[in-house]
Amino acid sequence: MDLGLKGKVAIVLAASKGLGRASAAALAAEGAQVVIGARNEQVLREAAEQMRRESGSQVLAVPTDVTKPDDLAAIVEAATREFGQIDVLVNNAGGPPPGTFEMFNDAQWEAAFELSLLSVVRLIRLVLPQMRKQGSGRIVNIVSTSVKQPIDNLLLSNAIRPGVIGLAKSLSIELAPENITINNVCPGRILTDRIRQVYQLDAKKQQGISEEEALKDAAREIPMGRIGKPEELGALVAFLASEQAAYITGTTIQVDGGVTRSLL
Repeated sequence: MDLGLKGKVAIVLAASKGLGRASAAALAAEGAQVVIGARNEQVLREAAEQMRRESGSQVLAVPTDVTKPDDLAAIVEAATREFGQIDVLVNNAGGPPPGTFEMFNDAQWEAAFELSLLSVVRLIRLVLPQMRKQGSGRIVNIVSTSVKQPIDNLLLSNAIRPGVIGLAKSLSIELAPENITINNVCPGRILTDRIRQVYQLDAKKQQGISEEEALKDAAREIPMGRIGKPEELGALVAFLASEQAAYITGTTIQVDGGVTRSLL
């Protein structure tokens, strides 16, 4: 299937590793020109170079902290200046810290709001003028299965990420007449640095448990019996960003091996 992404321009956030990197790599592999942002400049530039080698597509690295409005404006400006258009926006950021209600003060709540919700609002506001000018656009938000089923010990994510879903659903209706779609992707347990942290894989290695055994243990509740791969989520992001997904908007799709028990 030709996804119709060749020559399109995509901005992907938190793209130096993990789910963002996998999403950017999938878009580049389909021929899109990709602008990637993340906080660690060295790791970001290394990721961009690898994507260029593997895909042959143009990949521009712009150091970006999604909690800083000036950084968000800078990456959008860089994409427009370098490529003259913005066809795809992939919103992504590391999750808020784990913990229970008593652990968080006002400052930590505000930081989680800036990271997980306000960054999405700001980026959409920045790219919409260009998408409207072109008469089309694709917005994909990478969130979490916590928007469908709360996850123990992830109170901040459980409380704030659903706001992205409400935003996206409302915007999907507003933007549909302008051929701009907006959808959400919910990663379940996928092998990223965050999963390694949550399941303390390094600590288990020190206890004589292999990573494979630790991952099998972590996957016991997943119907497919394994932890997901970042590229499996990246493939869905690329499809939702494509011409083939033109009639899909306002959806929230999990990539989780069947672990989420909700009906919708």
